Parts: sequence; C-alpha cells; structure tokens
Amino acid sequence: MRILLVEDDQSLQRTLLRLFATQNFAVDATASGKEASFLAKTNDYDVVVLDIMLPDTDGFEVCREIRDEKINVPILLLTAIDDAESKIKGLDRGADDYLPKPFHAGELLARIRALSRRLSEEKSSRFNVDDIWLDTVLRKAFRGSAELNLTPREFALLEYLVLNKRRIVSRAEILEHVWDINFDPISNIVDAHVKGLRKKIDGGRHHTLIKTIRGMGYTISAEQ
Repeated sequence: MRILLVEDDQSLQRTLLRLFATQNFAVDATASGKEASFLAKTNDYDVVVLDIMLPDTDGFEVCREIRDEKINVPILLLTAIDDAESKIKGLDRGADDYLPKPFHAGELLARIRALSRRLSEEKSSRFNVDDIWLDTVLRKAFRGSAELNLTPREFALLEYLVLNKRRIVSRAEILEHVWDINFDPISNIVDAHVKGLRKKIDGGRHHTLIKTIRGMGYTISAEQ
C-alpha cells in the first residue's frame, strides 16, 4: 500500500512513519499542504492521511484541490479540532473519513485498511497473467491452484508488475510505487526482490513469467 502522509508535527510524523513501516507501507511524507496537492496530483496513492492544520494552507483546501482534479484517492483527515462543524466541512470538501487526535494506532491502521479496501472493491479485485492470479482485496497470490507464500513487499512488487503487464516498467518506477520517493535510487533492492519473487512463482518451471529487459527494466508476460 502506498500512503501520502501530510503532517507538520515532526514528532507525530516520525511516529506515524515508524508505524507504517511495521505494515510495509510505502510512504511519501510532507509537512506542506501545497506539496501534498502536487504529490497527490502526480503520484498514485492508495490512501492520503491528511492533517487539517498545516503551515501554508489547511487540509480542507488540499482536499478540495485533490477532488477538483477528479482524483478518487481515499482521504482520511487527522485533526486536533474535534467538532461537528469541522467534520461536516471536511466531508463536504471530499474527505472519506475523519479521525480526531489523539488516536489509537490500531484504529488508524484499521481505518486506512477499510478505506483502501473500499476503493479496491469499486474496481476489479482479481487480476491475472497466465496462471498467476492476484486478489488485491484479500492480498493473496496464486499460481494455478497453489497459493504463493509472498511477503507484503513481494506481493506489492508482483501486483505492480501484473497491473502493468502490457508494458516494461523501469527500476525507478518500481522504486517509486513499491517503496517510496526517498529510497536510494542506486540500490539493488529491486533486482534482489525480483530474483526472490522469481524463485517463488516459477518454482523450477522452464517458463519464466518475469522477464528482464536489458537496459530498460522488467515486464511480466505469458509469452515465451
């Protein structure tokens, strides 16, 4: 899951980053409402976690700008102002949920999962290439009738490849969508994870589904 976290309280932001890391979420974090609007318009996120009180603009305005661009990403508002008027204003600007501070970490994660699941259920939740099947709601992968024992990061990598099965995706694109914008671009983490994923999905089969396109990146295909 890829999250956009917009929070200007640095202590809380660090706490949330540690929390999201335990769930293997890829997180882009900012304290700026203007930067948040830009990031939401230029990247694909599963959920936006948005503080209302920001130094350059407020979360209500960020929410409105995202919706004006017809971006359907779920938005969860965080705020220390727990009153009906603020809730109504946030929901009217296009927010999907509202969580007052202080909050329990488990409740925040549950709300994020619910928002992500709701969006997934609006789309098709099952995708395949050849005999590889993914269920993006249950977060399970199968080859034929056998379930694959994938880590959350391996599932996210396979999901990204399958959703882009008609094209070659570069290492930079994979880093951006499966990890986050701050990850070291010269790291070999993508190659290492692709190698591990191949072992699990191919299992000694002669036909390899994930293909390396030299100098370009990776693609997944049923073609020999």
